[in-house]
Amino acid sequence: MTNRYLPALVVIVGAALVVSGIAPYDRTTWWLEIFPILIAGPVLVLTARRFPLTRLTYTLLAFHALILIVGGHYTYARVPLGFWAQNAFGLARNDYDRLGHFVQGFVPAILIREILLRTSPLRPGRWLFVIVTAMCLAFSACYEFFEWWSALAGGHAADAFLGTQGDVWDTQWDMFSALLGAIAAQPLLARFHDRSLAKLLGKQPHTVPTE
Repeated sequence: MTNRYLPALVVIVGAALVVSGIAPYDRTTWWLEIFPILIAGPVLVLTARRFPLTRLTYTLLAFHALILIVGGHYTYARVPLGFWAQNAFGLARNDYDRLGHFVQGFVPAILIREILLRTSPLRPGRWLFVIVTAMCLAFSACYEFFEWWSALAGGHAADAFLGTQGDVWDTQWDMFSALLGAIAAQPLLARFHDRSLAKLLGKQPHTVPTE
């Protein structure tokens, strides 16, 4: 699977990354937004043979990367899709950043779930759900720390990266959006993810015990 599918995703994300780097609205924000891709991308490629992930997980990670790339090019407060949603649904602000943070919980939930199922004694069930959700919320909190430190280091230059749009509760909304994403991803994708894992590992889905 990884011999063809993963390289295709790398090409798509790489092309989007190059295009987004052409005259972004704010170059500093662009670098800050794509920074996770520059770290995670090579790691995923280098570990693809030794520890390949499911096609579902690779697809979700690529989608997450595209969300970051678009936000980096326009800055989250100026993404056209967010303005369309604002006008269509009468929203008070451009909520593209809410989508970004929802995905920040949704996608890592499946990645963390996969790693835990393959490397720990955990099995599908209540404890897996709780631990995955908690880890996603912790990841979201760490990202808020990163935004805070960027603001302290960059001053007004980091305003576009923060994208608060005057909302004093923006940090709390970001973490809550990630929490909702983590909670939603697991029941929605658990069965499909289990089948994908069984196919990758050469096991029958019904042989995987649950808690």
